[in-house]
Order: sequence, then C-alpha cells, then structure tokens
Amino acid sequence: MSPYTLHRGSAPLLISLPHNGSAIPDELAARMKRPARRSPDTDWHVAELYDFARDMGASVIRPFASRYVVDLNRPADGHALYPGKSETGLVPTILFSGEAIYRPGAEPDADEIADRVKRWWKPYHRALADELNRLRKEHGRAVLWEGHSIRSHVPMLFEGRLPDFNIGTADGASCSPELQSRLASLLEAQADYTHAVNGRFKGGYITRNYGKPEQGIDAVQLELAQVNYMDEDSFEYLPAKAANVQLLIGEMLKTCLEHARSA
Repeated sequence: MSPYTLHRGSAPLLISLPHNGSAIPDELAARMKRPARRSPDTDWHVAELYDFARDMGASVIRPFASRYVVDLNRPADGHALYPGKSETGLVPTILFSGEAIYRPGAEPDADEIADRVKRWWKPYHRALADELNRLRKEHGRAVLWEGHSIRSHVPMLFEGRLPDFNIGTADGASCSPELQSRLASLLEAQADYTHAVNGRFKGGYITRNYGKPEQGIDAVQLELAQVNYMDEDSFEYLPAKAANVQLLIGEMLKTCLEHARSA
C-alpha cells in the first residue's frame, strides 16, 4: 500500500487531507475489533469534496491508510495537541466513541509505533514539506489548507453539536491576521451555516508545524461537520448537500489564492 498520492498543481495552494484515508492493512485489521475495521472516524469523502480545487490549480496530498494506522496530524513524538482535553493519539487505541480499537493484548507496542511512523508518517510529511517549499519558491508565498471533517456530535471531544465550519489557525499563529480576518468575514456574511474560529479545533500538528506566515507560508485548518455533506450513519456522500458546501469552501480557497498572490 502506497503511503499517499500527490497531485502537483500550478497555484500557490496545497490542500492536505491527512484523515481522508480509510484503508487498514490486513495484518492490523485482524487484531482490531469489528467496529474499528470500518474506520468510522475517517474524514469521509473529503477528497470528493475538494476535487474541484484541482481546477483552481491547487496541489492536493492525501493518504490511503486510516488514521488508526498512524495519525498524520499528530506530532511524531506523541505529545498532546490539547493538554487536559480528551483526544486520540499518534496511534489511536480508542474510537471517538470511546470503544477500544484492538482486541485485548493486541495493542501496538513502542517498536511497532516507531515502525508505523517510519513507514507512513514520515513519507507523507516529507512530501508535504517538499511540495510547500516548491510552491513557495515558485510563487514567493503559499497557503496550506488542511481539509478535515468530523461527525457533528462527538461527546468524547466536545459538548453538544459542533458548528458547521470550524476554522483553526493556532489562535492566529499559523496564518497572517489579514487572511484569518478575510476568511472569518466570509463565514460571517453567509447565513446558511454556523461557524467558529479557533474554537474547539484550533488546527492540529500540520497547521501548527508548517504555518509560518513570516516565512511565506500561511496554514489554515477547516474542520467541517459531516452532517452538511453526508449521512453520518451510513457514510453515504450526498452530492446535492455537498454542492452547497463546496460553493462556500470555493470562496474561501479563492480568498487564500488572492492573499498568496497579492502578498
């Protein structure tokens, strides 16, 4: 199984979809409990949701493997992104529902985790960093857009219903104030979806690590409530609902491109 696919575009925009993969190697699946083998915590269909961005000239990188193999949006040393709050780790052992992923005694040990980082995590991050550097050298500036999605209700992670559009910029550290303000203004100007900026989701490891606006790279994470484009129970993609979401995402990506080209 290849670690990732990368489409190289011509515009100063890289879309990273680190939780889009749902594949689990057979030897790992055999150690997992049946509910985990469906990889229910996948960011389902985000590759389809962002497919239009290729026509805008964007580069797109996405993995094949499930986040249960290794979470590409966590630091390789496993330290927490949200200290004091519930979250899953570099190699998760529980589902978002709180249920165990592995059968008793089948959890990965430290050596296996290190091997997964070598085989899956490092290749994705090398490719991501190389593509970002290529775009920045070619255009002078680049935007990294982290495309994520999650069920609208996940009691382990947050209370109540998640806002529809959740922008994370590491509390403003991963992108310029101007870009964050323009994206927030787009969300405030529409009435169809609820939104939050740097709320429960402030951006994961990728946003925080690669977002260096002072060095010409702005990074923004969008965590989208899945109810807006799919059936959260069956995982079915709903094209009519998705089309409306794509219109707003498209406006946000255009804003990112305008920012990169004008800076």
